[in-house]
Amino acid sequence: MMKYIYLLMAVTFLSACSKEELIGPSKLKNGEEVEVLVSDRYGTVDDPVRLLPSNKPAEMSLAGFMEREPGYNYRVKAKVVKPAEPPQDSPAYWLEFIKVVGKEKSNITAPFALALIQSFVPGGPIIRLRKEADKYYFDDKLTLSYANEEVRQQLEEIWTFNKSIYESWENTKTVPPMKWKAIIATVTHDPQLFGKAYLISKIEFTE
Repeated sequence: MMKYIYLLMAVTFLSACSKEELIGPSKLKNGEEVEVLVSDRYGTVDDPVRLLPSNKPAEMSLAGFMEREPGYNYRVKAKVVKPAEPPQDSPAYWLEFIKVVGKEKSNITAPFALALIQSFVPGGPIIRLRKEADKYYFDDKLTLSYANEEVRQQLEEIWTFNKSIYESWENTKTVPPMKWKAIIATVTHDPQLFGKAYLISKIEFTE
C-alpha cells in the first residue's frame, strides 16, 4: 500500500514540475527550440513574432536577430529562454535567435502603421526618431523618407522636440512632459531604398 502512495506522490510531484516549466500563453518549455515567422514590418504596430506552424503570436520578443532586414519575411529557429534570475530591466522570458531557416522578399504594397512614440517598462514613453545631417532615422536600421513637404515639416517638429528632451536631460537631468500621447506614421516600404527605408505618407498626432 505504501508503495502505491509513494508512486502517487512521485507522479503528482513530476506533474507539478512539468506545469512549472511551461512558459507563456503558448505553454513552451525553457530551452525548447521552435520555428517562428518574423514579418517584413520591422518595428511597426503589427510586428508580432508568430509561432509555426500554428501562425499564432508567440507573445514574447525575439532577441539576437541582428541580420534582420525590413521588407523581408523570415522563418527563424529560436530557443525559449527563461533564466532563474532575469537580468534587471529585462523580460522574464524571451526567444533567443539561433539561425535563419528561410527568407522571402515581401510583395505587399498596402500601407501599415509605425508608432514613433513607444513605451518601455521601466522607462516610460520615448520618441523613436533621430536625425543626422538632413536624414531622419528610426533606430539604426531604417531611414524615414517622406512623400511630401508637410510630412517633412512634421518630422522636423518631432525631432526638434526630441532633441530638446536629450538636451534637458544632459543639462539638468530632467525631461519635459511628452508633448503628444501618440504619433502614428502611415508607411510603406520605400521602393527606392527597399529594405533600408520606410516611406511616410501621413503622420497623425494624438495630444
